[in-house]
Amino acid sequence: MNIVIIGLSITSSWGNGHATTFRALARELSAQGHRVVFLERDVSWYAQHRDLPNPPYARVHLYRDLDGLRRGHARLVAAADAVIVGSYVPEGIAVGEWVQATARGVTAFYDIDTPVTLAALDRGECSYLEMRLIRNYDLYLSFTGGPTLARLQREFGARLARALYCSFDPRHYYPETVDETWDLGYLGTWSADRQPRVDRLLLEPARQRPERRFTVAGAMYPDSIDWPANVELCQHIPPHEHRGFYNRQRFTLNVTRDDMRSAGWSPSVRLFEAAACGTPIISDTWPGLDELFEPGREILLAETSEDVLGYVEGLSEGQRRAIGRHARERVMDRHTAAHRAAELTHWLMEASETNAASAA
Repeated sequence: MNIVIIGLSITSSWGNGHATTFRALARELSAQGHRVVFLERDVSWYAQHRDLPNPPYARVHLYRDLDGLRRGHARLVAAADAVIVGSYVPEGIAVGEWVQATARGVTAFYDIDTPVTLAALDRGECSYLEMRLIRNYDLYLSFTGGPTLARLQREFGARLARALYCSFDPRHYYPETVDETWDLGYLGTWSADRQPRVDRLLLEPARQRPERRFTVAGAMYPDSIDWPANVELCQHIPPHEHRGFYNRQRFTLNVTRDDMRSAGWSPSVRLFEAAACGTPIISDTWPGLDELFEPGREILLAETSEDVLGYVEGLSEGQRRAIGRHARERVMDRHTAAHRAAELTHWLMEASETNAASAA
């Protein structure tokens, strides 16, 4: 297939989780014989932090504004077998309208932020998607599975809603024998709704155990946060350093945004990356998590600082390593980028066949 993706970013991983998802997907699509072109809005905050300006597995074109997208890439979009528009694309509503009017192949919306998107639509405040656009996309690819898929079709009018979770590349995420620097770490961009759980599940344990070492890595953390002295703050860790970061932790923390906790079935890419490294994961709880990992065997669930310290201090080294090993086995079996690329092409073919049947 000739596949065109118009997404938030593939060239810069700064302050977003979209880039790593698009990179892994595009790499595997290319490996499976498809041709991928990625169209990205050239914005200053990503231009200053481009860690992969020219990925070898996809042609990347930067465009300055909506007019530049329309004038420069109309033929490309019209000729593609499939055109995928991602969530949070600047002026995404206008982009979606243009794609639906221009593309002759399958049109899809890839929502890497489904619960956030649907909550914003309910409030009438979504800047990149509208209800009428949902009805006109041939396929809605959702970061969230479970009951949300039926809701997308029933309440929002999606023609075809299918889950396309994020993934990881096994060539970049795997266990290493390195010195463990931190007892517990967390990798994630700051968000107001997540921060209370970061406080409870990492900063509070750090305050209670000043002799232990902790770390938080991510962009946009405000200066107002009172960091304990034994918490090391890293402003940004590029993807090529994620494996080393996870392998230096005895345990890693997974914290989920409120809208995604409510919807459930919304695994973060960081969840799969950490599991692939064999690092035991301590996670907040949400519906559907137990369908992705087996609690107690492949993942550890926590709601309080006491839960966290119970794992950090109470598990034997054998138990700790076994949990990490079992989680790695699970994601290698079901959640690699190759799995996602195969799922995506399957869903695109299903949408194409559905369109053909409707036209007959």
